[in-house]
Amino acid sequence: MLEFAVRRMLVRVVAGSLLFIAPSLVAAQWAPVEQVKTYTVSGSTGIELYSQIGEKGPLVGGQMRTIAHTDFKLLWSRNYQPQPDGSCKLVSARPNLTLIYTLPKAGKMPGTLKAKWDAFAEGVRRHERVHGDMIVEMVKEIETVSVGLSAADDPKCQKIRQDLTARLGEISKRNRERHRDYDRLEMNNGGNVHQLILTLVNE
Repeated sequence: MLEFAVRRMLVRVVAGSLLFIAPSLVAAQWAPVEQVKTYTVSGSTGIELYSQIGEKGPLVGGQMRTIAHTDFKLLWSRNYQPQPDGSCKLVSARPNLTLIYTLPKAGKMPGTLKAKWDAFAEGVRRHERVHGDMIVEMVKEIETVSVGLSAADDPKCQKIRQDLTARLGEISKRNRERHRDYDRLEMNNGGNVHQLILTLVNE
């Protein structure tokens, strides 16, 4: 009955928007922008609140409701420069990252229930925050391996873009696997999120 919470779609990775960069030429520090969206649930028991999550939670992939969701938008400012020897080099790339969290928010409720809800909501927020941290780490990995990348015999800077896209696929794949493994650990029986749900719904 409560299975919808034990499955969670991972953050989307837009392949065309991520590019690769190199250690010695990494640009100045940057920080992600964070957006928090909420949806409101109400009820007089934990079961009622949780049932509303199943009805109102973010719909991911057009198929499944989740308790919460972490998404992101990522754009790059890139500077490709043709070199005198006919090669092309990516001399700088700066990310513009927005993390988008969708979290549950409760309306009015009895005082005895509020403490349980607050603990649940904070646990969910911490869980999603880890997903956000993983996204930031992925972007930093891309930045680290990308700046300074070059392609020989590429005066129009076309080969280098193909190379970046191929490298991106590997990083994206590892990123998706990492998020899946984390969710599996947290949502399996005995995991942190599983325990949060049980504490909320059990009287």
